[in-house]
Amino acid sequence: EYQRAIDDAAILELDLEQIEPGAAMTADGMHVQLMLNAGPFGELSERQRSWIDGVGLYRTEFIFLARSRFPTEDEQESEYRTELATYAPMPVVMRTLDIGGDKSLPYFSIAEENPFLGWRGIRVTLDHPEIFLTQIRAMLRADSGLGNLRILLPMITTLDELRASKALIERVVLELTAEGHQVSAPEVGVMIEVPSAVYIAPELAREADFLSVGSNDLTQYLLAVDRTNARVADMFDGFHPAILRALQAISQAGKQAEIPVALCGEMAGDPLAAVLLVGLGFNELSMSSSALASVKRALGTFSSAECRLLAEQALQSESGQHVLRRVAQAFLEKQLNLLVPPNLRETLQVEMA
Repeated sequence: EYQRAIDDAAILELDLEQIEPGAAMTADGMHVQLMLNAGPFGELSERQRSWIDGVGLYRTEFIFLARSRFPTEDEQESEYRTELATYAPMPVVMRTLDIGGDKSLPYFSIAEENPFLGWRGIRVTLDHPEIFLTQIRAMLRADSGLGNLRILLPMITTLDELRASKALIERVVLELTAEGHQVSAPEVGVMIEVPSAVYIAPELAREADFLSVGSNDLTQYLLAVDRTNARVADMFDGFHPAILRALQAISQAGKQAEIPVALCGEMAGDPLAAVLLVGLGFNELSMSSSALASVKRALGTFSSAECRLLAEQALQSESGQHVLRRVAQAFLEKQLNLLVPPNLRETLQVEMA
């Protein structure tokens, strides 16, 4: 069994090496934007770079975690400038400092009994506007002359948080302009990762420039499952119909407001989930570089109509397992066997024989 897994991986790697350069397209020619979750993970090959349409998530907390103190404005500006220049003119979505939950800074302690439901994300930086303002100043200075910065706000739960954040960003634009810097107002997006944001997505979409779903946290909060807890980790299921219905609502809110809606998280990098997401109306998927080839391969095999049909069937399913089986069957029918998890593939092949 171990040897077979190695053989399968080798065959899949050979198959994925045949993928042509260029943007991701469905079988009927609909462009799906593949975005990169950027971080300290090494550089892209030229072929991989040709597949992406930008950076969908740049986690700024890495800069803070790598130091024993808060980075200065100049230090942040240098880091952000490198990232923005590397991918220009493609857009780079920079998430403002997202600490709390499972991420803490040794020099800024956040001790809580339930950190995932506590002081994290935008709550921290709005309570400490000096952190937020310094970061925004660094981002806007870094973007001067490039113009490819997008700012993403994490853990938004209310309209007031969005408005307060935008007011601070507008203040920084005015301050830097008065100081003689050539800066422009960036697009500002909201990360949808808590249930309240799902229900007010139409209102958020009217005041934001784009929405970006954080599928890992959204799944955790909607299903009340701590994915770091081994006792319940197997209940963490992005294919759960409740998750898919929430995603559909978010997608529709963005479409109604005529703004882009992206998804970053483990679902975006899972080929089976990616096909469903396109069917649900997501046209921007952000993932790690290692997932780009398999997702591009899967999307190129399904038409947009087939993606929509699978999504419609999934929304009517009674469990995540039913959804996963149906999508996996569609992959087997398309000869995408090696993109299906081995145990599920073998079970379905026996049933379909």
